[in-house]
Amino acid sequence: MVLLLILESIIMTQTLIDITTKLDELGHKVTCAESCTGGLLAAQLTRLPGSSAWFEIGYVTYSNHAKSQLLKVNETTLNHYGAVSEECVREMALGALIAAKADYALSISGIAGPSGGTAETPVGTVWFGLATKQRISAQQQHFFGNRDEIRTKAVDFALTLLHKYLYR
Repeated sequence: MVLLLILESIIMTQTLIDITTKLDELGHKVTCAESCTGGLLAAQLTRLPGSSAWFEIGYVTYSNHAKSQLLKVNETTLNHYGAVSEECVREMALGALIAAKADYALSISGIAGPSGGTAETPVGTVWFGLATKQRISAQQQHFFGNRDEIRTKAVDFALTLLHKYLYR
């Protein structure tokens, strides 16, 4: 088990190095809009030296009010679809992209638990958004584990999503 955790850490470090190398080569910037991960994605994006070259600002928008106020997520979207939805992460990513004047924006909204889940949206449900100046995409994942494990898996998935886009 410990060996597996070390291997996962090495892989994610390489993923982060690849992402930041590509961003640096392109002269591009990334931002993020986080809810259930509470700033963990921004922490990863700024973990390597020189991160100010590719990261200037991130948004932790845990409440619906913060999503509306900082990212301009439409209150109708939140009321109709909820914060843990494709529609919400699309608007979060677009709002972050515009507000930060970045080239890429990742968004994360989900239910890390241990409570808060429903039959339709169980604990471990996480939506991800990726916005560029050309497109916005969204993807849902279901993770298992405790709160910390779900949040860590969500950050890893978001980084993998950006990596796949940058190296498509």
